[in-house]
Amino acid sequence: AVTFISSSQALKARGYERLVLQVGRGSLLPAADSCPHVRLEAFRYKDSIAEDIKQADLVISHAGAGSCLESLCAGKPLLVVVNDKLMDNHQLELARQLHMDSHLLYCTCSTLTETLRTMDLSVLQPFLPGQPKLFANFLDKALGV
Repeated sequence: AVTFISSSQALKARGYERLVLQVGRGSLLPAADSCPHVRLEAFRYKDSIAEDIKQADLVISHAGAGSCLESLCAGKPLLVVVNDKLMDNHQLELARQLHMDSHLLYCTCSTLTETLRTMDLSVLQPFLPGQPKLFANFLDKALGV
């Protein structure tokens, strides 16, 4: 909860006014009034979050390949939060590769707030949409295939 509050403060300091959360099966579904810094909307699942991504100024996501591809192809700045407790951490490998190619920024849960405070989105390069072969090559590089 402390990370959530400090991260929302960091978002507010950067000029973000609204935070939309997809929390899936998580044990916590934050109430709209639980975040005094930004306007909060939280939901478990939608058939598609494409419209949410389209309206976003920044996407914060886990580093799953599908989530990364959807956000990058929508042309949105992407910050992925890698679960550093996974054993075979393909998310970290994918995030590192896409970060090295300047397509996204990444952090861990413990560094999220500081990353939000200091991130420079101007360094990000567009990911060319409609090129699944390119993304497959990223996956191959990232996973060492």
